[in-house]
Amino acid sequence: MASNLSRFTGGMDRVSGAVVSLGRWLALPVMTLLFIQWPLRDFVKAYSREANDLGQWLFAIFVAVSVTAATRARAHLAADAFAKRYSPDTRLRIKRVAIVFVLMPWAGFVLVTGWPLAWSSLLALESFSETNNPGYFLIKAAVMLLALLMMIQGIVSFCSRDPGA
Repeated sequence: MASNLSRFTGGMDRVSGAVVSLGRWLALPVMTLLFIQWPLRDFVKAYSREANDLGQWLFAIFVAVSVTAATRARAHLAADAFAKRYSPDTRLRIKRVAIVFVLMPWAGFVLVTGWPLAWSSLLALESFSETNNPGYFLIKAAVMLLALLMMIQGIVSFCSRDPGA
């Protein structure tokens, strides 16, 4: 039983790690698109809105992946002035309680309530309303990705000996 759980959480951890590793490559295109939209608008007089729209959906995916990356790297800000006084076992229990009663319900709520909106947006291949450029559905899908990755990371962290930040 423990072996199956270990394999399952190990597999989820590898999937989460792979998504985070791929997501880091979005930073450069996002920065490039944000940088070039002004020269496109001011000098080329075209394509600045397209660069902005593309940058928006890449940024949404980047942020969705970055939250999990920060969790995995233990890089979140933490208000642990009081928790430092607790024993490691007490801190571990607090982290696990937070995973079960805060993180997992939040991620589940976002998945359950956001899924119909994201799904209908995907089916319609929703475009940006101002420009009619394709890809707005990817912003809604990024919210689902964020919640799913946090759910996966929550399970992995809960089952590990040290759930991290």
